[in-house]
Amino acid sequence: MSKLYRILFVLHIFVGVGALFGGLMTILNPYDPLGMSVEYLKYSPFKSYLIPGIILFTIIGVGNIVSAIIMGLRLKYQAYTSNTFSWALVIWIVVQCIMLNAVSFIHIIYFVIGLVEGIISISILFEHKLFPANLILKFKQKI
Repeated sequence: MSKLYRILFVLHIFVGVGALFGGLMTILNPYDPLGMSVEYLKYSPFKSYLIPGIILFTIIGVGNIVSAIIMGLRLKYQAYTSNTFSWALVIWIVVQCIMLNAVSFIHIIYFVIGLVEGIISISILFEHKLFPANLILKFKQKI
């Protein structure tokens, strides 16, 4: 596994484990997870952290762990799962900041991690000449 693959693998594990933990804490205690008051949800459509916790646990947590497993197995289409869950993290952070009407340092860190994961995943698509990279490369050759 090249250095970029190892970095992406570690980032998927890091994000996945953190999201599993955070999601589980909000599912188990949806009104005061880890001391975070529901007052922060006043700009969101949610009255508790239950639904966001389920989304965090399943999509961000399980999704990133599955991406790491698929990378570890070196499956041909690993870039698709990595890409999907990398950009899901970026979208999750943007939506979270909008709903909380706030941006904290941890949001910036995870946003950047999502971008790094996404960029590495896209580079893997190009490396393996997978869709849509294959079309871009063909188009580039024609001009």
